[in-house]
Amino acid sequence: MYTLVPPQQSARAKAYEMWIHAPMPMVTILKTLDVSRLARLARRHGMRFNMLMCFCIGRAAQQLENIWDLPTADGFRHYDSLCVNVIVACDDGSINFCDIPFDDNLRHFAADYERLTRQVKTSGQIYDLSESTLSIGTSALVDSQLDAVINGHSGHWTNPFFAWGRYRHHWWQRRAALPVSLQFHHAQMDGRHAATILGNLQHTIDTLRIDK
Repeated sequence: MYTLVPPQQSARAKAYEMWIHAPMPMVTILKTLDVSRLARLARRHGMRFNMLMCFCIGRAAQQLENIWDLPTADGFRHYDSLCVNVIVACDDGSINFCDIPFDDNLRHFAADYERLTRQVKTSGQIYDLSESTLSIGTSALVDSQLDAVINGHSGHWTNPFFAWGRYRHHWWQRRAALPVSLQFHHAQMDGRHAATILGNLQHTIDTLRIDK
């Protein structure tokens, strides 16, 4: 569950005052990641690349203190656990959301990812943990190579949101590059915090190991 923290008791009190009622409080920053290691691990172990991306996002994000406090009209919701939200194409032709609880054990996370996305795919029903767990949004548009994805702001969701397309092979260098966008609410964090998450994400990708 979450604990509601009054804005004035938060280190982000000034930012909350400035941005909580802004017409467009979301900021988007972009970074091209080297995902060569992730692509190799996905092929070698028969794992989904996007599942590995989601795992790395969860591991990278949890290292930042600001990530646990989600701004709402009533104050900050302070969570003690997180999930990674993915968009699933359902069998009935619709799309729906699926929250994957983050587990620092990759095998456990991968099993939950496969089980829950399959459940949403066949049922067409949302799997939502956002009332009890901080949800980090993702969108993978893997049919196209994209330079950037900038999400709209509904006025309801204030969660951090990652988006990417299909990674690009640089065969002559044996490298793979992936432009990634991170959208965040300015009351929750500043650009330097978001840049730290993206730096953490690159480090997590570079050091990821898959144990047998």
